[in-house]
Amino acid sequence: MSSNHWSIESGGINRREFLKTTAATGAGLILSPMAFADEKAKPIPDTLNIAMIGCGSQGRVLMQSCLKIPGIRFKAICDVWSYHQKYAKGILKKYKQPVNVYVDYREMLAAEKDLDAVIVASPDWVHAEQTIACLNAGLHVYCEKEMSNSLEQARQMVLAAQKTGKLLQIGHQRRSNPRYGLAEKMIFKEKILGRITHFNGQWNRPKRLDLGWPEKYTMTEKELNAFGFESMDQFRNWRWYRKFSGGPMADLGSHQIDIFSWFLRTHPASVMAGGGLDYYKEREWYDNVMAIYEYNTPAGPVRGFYQVLNTTSHGGFFETFMGDEGSMMISEDTRKGFVFRELTAKPRSWEDDASKVEQMDQKAIELKVGETRQADGEKAPETIKQLENAKKPVHMPHLENFFDGIRNGTPLNCPGEVGYETAVSVLRANDAVESGKKITFKPEDFLVNPPKKEKIEKVVEKPGA
Repeated sequence: MSSNHWSIESGGINRREFLKTTAATGAGLILSPMAFADEKAKPIPDTLNIAMIGCGSQGRVLMQSCLKIPGIRFKAICDVWSYHQKYAKGILKKYKQPVNVYVDYREMLAAEKDLDAVIVASPDWVHAEQTIACLNAGLHVYCEKEMSNSLEQARQMVLAAQKTGKLLQIGHQRRSNPRYGLAEKMIFKEKILGRITHFNGQWNRPKRLDLGWPEKYTMTEKELNAFGFESMDQFRNWRWYRKFSGGPMADLGSHQIDIFSWFLRTHPASVMAGGGLDYYKEREWYDNVMAIYEYNTPAGPVRGFYQVLNTTSHGGFFETFMGDEGSMMISEDTRKGFVFRELTAKPRSWEDDASKVEQMDQKAIELKVGETRQADGEKAPETIKQLENAKKPVHMPHLENFFDGIRNGTPLNCPGEVGYETAVSVLRANDAVESGKKITFKPEDFLVNPPKKEKIEKVVEKPGA
């Protein structure tokens, strides 16, 4: 991943330049209406041709979801390691999708003349240069989170999408998860929690063993150095090194901190955090972080605690929102979705019919997708669609949203502007750990295009004037 293989290209090949997007910052969606770029523009075909950069474990998860979506055809894959190449190529062969294989993504962009979009699932530190190159080549991009370890590079990604008019979806897949959509509706439309006052969340995972590799696929020192790595250990365990990763807060916490801002409808006002490298002495990134975020909402201040641990799986991962009328626990883990009503809260008409279970020594309402019915007792088409989406792999609805954006101008659920806002909230928490100080945010910190400050010249009158 040296400059020989990973340099950012300022220009590129323009292909099928007909989709124009309207870039708009906001807390949720970006509108992307369909429009023709010129008289020679061609309509998007039923089958979208895509490529993937980065075919490691996460890339293959996304690949498997894409293969379940009608009208998606892989044309090329790119990865610096032959083992990843072989593994991914084998999967695609089973689905009768033979692909061209590349080590250098720039060669792929130059050679593949019929692509519509690229999925970027490489290590975080090269997301920006690869995404920008793809956008400049006239391609839409689905980029895994964290969009970058550098806020300036993340900003450049969004600016490239705005300049080229191409779609940029960031892989915060909970934004397309019907369970989270239902939770948001219950919080804001049903007001089931009353006024939210606090939240907490965690992602605890067991002791992390070093990732190994098949001996026959060991890269040479020259190859590793060319890609920016010093050893196979560093290459395989890149998430533990500051050069390549934003640490556990970016790797895990990013998903959940994104939810806090989404559900609270605002950005954090401040963060203070502590953490350290207390267990894995040979690594660089913290193995634990505990952060306190403060949000200023129209209803009043909201404070919350978030932790990410890499030495114990106790409690797993979830988010909880607490209000004066109830609390809600939500997670991608479908076993964790409950609403707890306060005894003093006025019962809702539907509560008696809702499914209840015993949780934490009290009755809890199960968070179930697809239960809402119309006045005639039948489920609405949208409800049926949500129920179908809830049964899909967790990344699949988010990918479908991206592809629908290309085909039909469907609003993206996590465009680059929103991904940037989350990156600010996450990466600045690392700064809080490093400095040991509370960090205060300004509204403009979350804007890719902050308003320029006007310079006010001071007029000094001359004596006797």
